[in-house]
Parts: sequence; structure tokens; C-alpha cells
Amino acid sequence: MLMKKLSRISTAITAAAILGISATSAIAADRTLKFQTSANASHFTLAFMKDKWLPIFEQMTGGTLALDFLPLESVVPRRETPEAVSVGILDGDFTAVSYFAGIDPAYALMGDLIAGYDSADQIQTFCSRGGGKEMLQKIHDKHFPGVKVIGCGAYAREAFVSTVAIRGVADLKGLKIRSPEGLAADVFRRAGAAPVSLPGSETYGALEKGVIDAADNSAYANNDANGMNKIAKFPIFPGIHSTPILQLTINQATWDSLTESQQVILSVWFEAAYNDMRRAVDLVDRKLVARDRAAGELTIIDWSQEERDKLRTIAKEAWVAFAESSELAQEAYDTHINFMKEAGLL
Repeated sequence: MLMKKLSRISTAITAAAILGISATSAIAADRTLKFQTSANASHFTLAFMKDKWLPIFEQMTGGTLALDFLPLESVVPRRETPEAVSVGILDGDFTAVSYFAGIDPAYALMGDLIAGYDSADQIQTFCSRGGGKEMLQKIHDKHFPGVKVIGCGAYAREAFVSTVAIRGVADLKGLKIRSPEGLAADVFRRAGAAPVSLPGSETYGALEKGVIDAADNSAYANNDANGMNKIAKFPIFPGIHSTPILQLTINQATWDSLTESQQVILSVWFEAAYNDMRRAVDLVDRKLVARDRAAGELTIIDWSQEERDKLRTIAKEAWVAFAESSELAQEAYDTHINFMKEAGLL
């Protein structure tokens, strides 16, 4: 196991060297930090951050520090980003937390409380004011010492892409659905579907070839950019279950090497950038949905509240089951429930 782990790290170091990744590499600023993301190169969200908010960050630091956001799996596999950050292969990551569900079910509950929240705004508040950021840090402290959480949040309810019409819970029965491993897959299984674990990069081909019927994939804007709606003519919007939480983390030694003002800027910048991205994605999603409805080539389905409540009832059973899997999972579950009660969501 140790040799296998060292081999993965060696491979990642080689990849990092090829890309010119180091703590002292620079593009225009005095110093540039490399963050791997969970976004494909074509995603609207990655372009939005790179085009608008990364230049703002450099301006805020007066050119002393810059960030570079890399597409999914540019340096290491998506599930290995915390390890890569902890040992300094990456300076940081901006990644979906649910990717790490196989390490501890606590990551599944922190990554996406399936069908739990009604909006990304609620999750943003949970992360910044409801104990979510602190809970995520506690999980990392156990499994990946050396990872510091700058912040977390959700930017959209994922639009569900489908090649068949799914108008309620009953229509999920027997469908092959691409889903992340862990909590999402368990919810679909409880609803009668057959979850299939596939990386996002393989979703288009799997839909096109009929390997899967539908997919938990991404925001409507990202699905549009990837061409998903060209082959999956029955998207569900707003999404029915998934509002994934992304984390911004940094290597602790890298963090400690920053000046106090740079640390403050990074923290404040993340809150501002993420809130802006969330609003931008929502606006673009709605514009695209209006365009596609007017064109008439897609059947865009919006589940009734009754059907959404049915799925949430099923999901609650999965939440409890995952909470019983580890002490940290129980604590993550309790953190969610306490916040939701305080906010009047339960």
C-alpha cells in the first residue's frame, strides 16, 4: 500500500514538473499558486473564474501573488487532490468534496446532502455561518493533515440530463443513472434506479451510446457548454437532488508562507468570487432555459413540489444510514441538521 501511494505521488510530481508547477513559479505576478479544480476545461464556471476573478485577485495583492486554476485531473486524479495538497504537490484545490466519499462517509454528507437544501444560497450560509467550513476542516485534519480550508459553498442545483422523460420518483425505477459514488448513488438506488459510477468526462459518450439513460452532471450552463442537451433532450431544471459543495483548500505550509494581508485577501476574495459565480451561473442557467423552451427542441421538466418531497423523504433515510458509518459522519450530519433547524428548513 505504501509503495503504491509513493508511486502515485511520484507520478503526480512528474506531472507537476511537466506543467511547471512549483511554489515559486510565476506568470505575471511575483508568485503564482496552482489550484486544481473539479471543472472540465469547457465549463462556464472555470472560464468565469479565470477570466474575471483570478485577475481581480492579482490586483488585490498588488501583483505580489496570483492564482492559476487548472482543469479536472490536470495533475492528479480527482479523488487524490487532498493528498496532493497535503504533501505540497498542489498549492491548493477548488474541488467537489463528494469526490472523497470513499475515504470517509463524512465527506459524502459534507459534499452533498442529497435533496436536503432548496438553494445554493442556503448552503453558502451553512458553510460560512453554520459550521460547515469548520466541520470540513475537522474531517481533513483527521485524514489529510496539512490541508487548510479557506472556504466552501455550492454554486447551483445541478440540472439533471436525461434521454427519457422523468417526471417524478416513479419514473426513476429501472433507469441507469450516472452518479457519484456514495450518498447520491445510495439515494438513487433507494428510489429504484441503477446508479453507474462514471467520471464526468465519460458522461457524454455514455449517454450517446445508451450505456446510461440519465446523469447527475452539472449546472445547466455547464451541460449546455458540454453539448449534453444535444443528446439528452429531457433535462430536469431546477435539479431534483444535487447541490454539490466545492471546497477551496490550500497547503498549510503554503498558507503559512503568505503574508497576513495575503491570507486575508485570499479569504475575502473567495467569498466575493464564489458569491458572484453563484449569481452568474443562476442567471446564465435561466437565460439558457428560456432560450431552449422557446426553441422547442428540448422538453425541460420541472418536478412538482410533491415529487421533490417524495425524493427528500427517500434521501433522509440515506442521510441517517451514512451518519451511522463513522463518528465524523455523525458529526457532519448533526452539523447539517442543527443548521437546518436553526434556519427553519426542518
